Amino acid sequence: MTNLTMENHSFVGDACREISNEMSRDDILAHMRKHDVRFLRLQFTDIAGTNKNVEVPSSQFEKALDGEIMFDGSSIEGFTRIEESDMLLRPDYSTYRVDPWPSEGLSYSRHGLVAHIICDVYRLPEGTPFDGCPRGILKRVCAEAAAMGYEMNAGPEAEFFLFQRTPNGEATTNTHDAAGYFDLAPTDLGEQCRREIVIALESLGFEIEASHHEVAAGQHEIDFKYGDAVETADRLSVFRFVVRKIARDMGLHATFMPKPIFGANGSGMHVHMSLFKDGKNVFFEEGAPDDGISQLMRHYVGGLLEHGRSLCAITNPTVNSYKRLVPGYEAPTHLAWSMRNRSPLIRVPARRGVGTRCEMRMPDPSCNPYLAFAVMLAAGLDGIKNKTEPPKAVTGNVYRMSQRERSRLKIKSLPANLGEAVTQLEKSSVMKEALGEHAFSQFVHAKRTEWSEYIAAVHPWEVDRYLTRM
Repeated sequence: MTNLTMENHSFVGDACREISNEMSRDDILAHMRKHDVRFLRLQFTDIAGTNKNVEVPSSQFEKALDGEIMFDGSSIEGFTRIEESDMLLRPDYSTYRVDPWPSEGLSYSRHGLVAHIICDVYRLPEGTPFDGCPRGILKRVCAEAAAMGYEMNAGPEAEFFLFQRTPNGEATTNTHDAAGYFDLAPTDLGEQCRREIVIALESLGFEIEASHHEVAAGQHEIDFKYGDAVETADRLSVFRFVVRKIARDMGLHATFMPKPIFGANGSGMHVHMSLFKDGKNVFFEEGAPDDGISQLMRHYVGGLLEHGRSLCAITNPTVNSYKRLVPGYEAPTHLAWSMRNRSPLIRVPARRGVGTRCEMRMPDPSCNPYLAFAVMLAAGLDGIKNKTEPPKAVTGNVYRMSQRERSRLKIKSLPANLGEAVTQLEKSSVMKEALGEHAFSQFVHAKRTEWSEYIAAVHPWEVDRYLTRM
């Protein structure tokens, strides 16, 4: 088991502490020279949300920071065709960070440190933003919100599992504890791994609010402070990398797969959202009904419910996602909203004032965070534009309602599987506009292919059930 704490790597800690979001190109170059940064990872995500990078040595730092590093976009899922494959990585200086561990498996005195910076993808030869870049898509929807006077803040709660590895290092679904919600040692065997993750994240500038064991055995959650939508999506991408990296170094396998174990709770990624205007949370209005929920917030919630079925393919993008969205495991299955009640799709937590927000409980951590935030924001903004009124907030347990009762309350169901979700996505002009023609068509094609492969495959359940009976 590798110990990654900052106290053991004071030179890394010094490098991390001297970084700020306001650093210029020259500041970053000076910082890398001072702290012997040897490699720089230029990070971005493909359309599925998988982290990608081009790593350059110190001799190429100036070129990298000037946005002159090219890569082959035809090799990245959802990007470009081979005949138009040359693309550029333009770094966002505010995302520059030094990894809080020495060069992996190597001596610091010989190889120095590794840093990373998050990039936007640009086209060549035009030098214009690539319309299929997930980060660029979110930035564009945020710009639309800004034109209306709003800034979206998001706070995700990404759950994950820690599993054991075989002696050969292969991942299993064997948990290393039998703990439950909020348990602690000795029942919770994930404490040390979570602490190492928290230490690493804090050194990268995260403000960690809490970490704890989740409901299922081997399931965990680490929460960090909400922030601007693009910054938070950046943090989610880094978060997933750090969690998996540290788990591996500690002999474990971390996965954000939504439902890895039949019969156990799946991993969700509840997203708390609010809109601010001129520094004020516009979801709160003193004296408004329901302890101050503004009419604008109601319209935003109305938009989320109106488009909930069509955005589901983005927020829950895998075949496995829909194994989580079933009754009995605390995941939402119906389009409804409530005050505090956790059974509907959207919950409004009790806090008011600056903390007034809605919690979207459907998304899971397998999604591309940039695209997920983009479509949720687009849905909410559409609700504001059209003054979409949500149905009456439910007070009862939606899971226990009869079909007749749900019909009376006009509560619709979420898509039952990925194929149905993609069909709903294809019908939505709002989602198509939010994603843009390129990303929309590429995403639909990828998910249609995934669903076709799944339904054509013969699964172990079928063999167990039918092989000797037929």
